[in-house]
Amino acid sequence: MNPISTGAVPEGAALDHVVINVLQRMDEAAACFAALGFQLTPRGHHSLGSINHLMMTPGAYLELVGLPETGPQRRDVLDSPFGLNGLVLRSADADATYARLAAAGVGASPPVAFSRPVTVNGRNQEARFRTVRSAEGLFPAGRLYHCEHLTPELVWRSGWFVHPNGFAGIEALTVESPEPEAEAGRLAAACGAPAEAGDEGWRIRLGVTTVAIVPGDRARMSNLSLLFTDLDALEGRARLLPGAVWTRLGPDAATLALPAFDLRFHCRAGS
Repeated sequence: MNPISTGAVPEGAALDHVVINVLQRMDEAAACFAALGFQLTPRGHHSLGSINHLMMTPGAYLELVGLPETGPQRRDVLDSPFGLNGLVLRSADADATYARLAAAGVGASPPVAFSRPVTVNGRNQEARFRTVRSAEGLFPAGRLYHCEHLTPELVWRSGWFVHPNGFAGIEALTVESPEPEAEAGRLAAACGAPAEAGDEGWRIRLGVTTVAIVPGDRARMSNLSLLFTDLDALEGRARLLPGAVWTRLGPDAATLALPAFDLRFHCRAGS
């Protein structure tokens, strides 16, 4: 089959990060991922009314997002499903991204600016962002939005790239849908990258990461494939973590399920 047409494809379509929504369970989630050997950035407090921890790589990263115990509650986080549910694309210019989506017929909200305090080398600074969020209901599997980093030097810091478990990157995200071809078309238009048909569904390349859209009974982000330098450190930690389900598939592959957070990871050793 031919790729789904998306009109003009901007150069550099790439994944920025993937979001795991833990709602009011941030302390529990942060402790879980730290026990698995991920290095978490210090807790961030967004001006929109959400909190987060990041698990950084030199490329795309993982984000735990949740809600503070008191104060404003970010509505799009509060109304989003628990677990894996956020696909965030990188934007060099939020205004240009919004214009592109409008031209492609992809519903989206105008850019929104927000920030969070960051302490770097003892100095208090503000990490600032502008995001363009796709229209509610357009992607039933979860939230999809584009993020322009106004202060990337406060997010990508080499000291945060080193993880005790060897976490090195995001290889793939699987999206299940009762209508995978239609879902692939909408995602392709939003991402600005073609969707290629294969034997099991559709594939969209976002830099080094693949988004796979496959048939499913309901729309959801069902699986995240992560890369590690090797699996031994992660396996040792996973086997000691209550509730974690570790299954070795071979020398360089395994699955890790965290039922408490409705998460399933495919883990692979490689560069």
